[in-house]
Amino acid sequence: MSSTWGNNIKLSLFGESHGGAIGINIDGLPSGISLNLEEIKIEMKRRAPGQDKTATSRKEKDEFEILSGYFNDKTTGTPLSIMIRNTNTQSKDYDKTKDFARPGHADFTGRKRYLGNNDYRGGGHFSGRLTAPIVFAGAIAKQILSSEGVIVGSHIKSIGEIEDNSFDPTKVSPRLLEFLKVKKLPTIDDNKSVEMEKTILRAKEEGDSVGGVIELAVINPMAGLGSPFFDSVESHLSHMIFSIPGVKGIEFGKGFDITKMRGSKANDEMYMEGEEVKTYTNNNGGILGGISSGMPIIFRVALKPTASIAKSQRTIDMFKNKDAKIEIVGRHDPCIVVRAVPVLEAATAIVILDLLMEMKKYDGFKRA
Repeated sequence: MSSTWGNNIKLSLFGESHGGAIGINIDGLPSGISLNLEEIKIEMKRRAPGQDKTATSRKEKDEFEILSGYFNDKTTGTPLSIMIRNTNTQSKDYDKTKDFARPGHADFTGRKRYLGNNDYRGGGHFSGRLTAPIVFAGAIAKQILSSEGVIVGSHIKSIGEIEDNSFDPTKVSPRLLEFLKVKKLPTIDDNKSVEMEKTILRAKEEGDSVGGVIELAVINPMAGLGSPFFDSVESHLSHMIFSIPGVKGIEFGKGFDITKMRGSKANDEMYMEGEEVKTYTNNNGGILGGISSGMPIIFRVALKPTASIAKSQRTIDMFKNKDAKIEIVGRHDPCIVVRAVPVLEAATAIVILDLLMEMKKYDGFKRA
């Protein structure tokens, strides 16, 4: 099934953007883990719509209801299921254009795949709304990883043509990641966030949208996660990351720029720091042969401009099989990058936890 994922931690998504609720079933969590529910709520709020002028006006609190798998303030070891009710839908916005394929959306491909039976309202099961349950699962993964000293964080590397500084690939500070987490537009250079906000609002005023790049870091990952070829760290992360709507590219370490370097510069030379192996550079993004080296795992993710824009666009009428024009109404983000930050962090944390459990076949997590 396309809506299930994982080897050790198994996820199963359900729901549609304008249905009664969305949610996730998480199977494989060790028993006896106490969760900080307030911290999970903070992560959910980072992604929730309608929080400021750069986001959609649709307001959803994303309050979750735990249905199973959590008893007496600890995980039971059985599937942990949650539901998030949709409370602010405006499905009528989609009635007039339900037969029109919105450019950049999955309307045409979804109709072909599901023979016209898919829920078209707000994108249905294809919607970015389905990333809310992923953030819930990722918040749990973050807490478990944190008990092992592993931290996941990110910042907005670019919006349109505006570029932020990059992480130091060899020494990403946990303090920096905590600082970025509480920022509305998380950039290393505060001036860049101001410029990015202006770029987003300008696109919004023009009935258009912009995309961008998010840079992520996993610090203190143990060496040895992953396997060569089909089960590499890159393979697992790419599989999960490309599941997030709007993602169009991913690169690890120096990425495509490594092609411009000589091997003598691209290779990450090693040294000993006490009993730990370190590298002077981190051009390979903390991954060698598909396996983590212990250096920070650094990668960047490209997100396209929001497909829903107010400008008139050429398309097709899928019912009449003829050309048409469409102007999309409704409430949409002029830039999905800002709200994608906690989503990509969550997706990353889930993958790293799954790999950690695979490596150790592990039920020895530290418990509160």
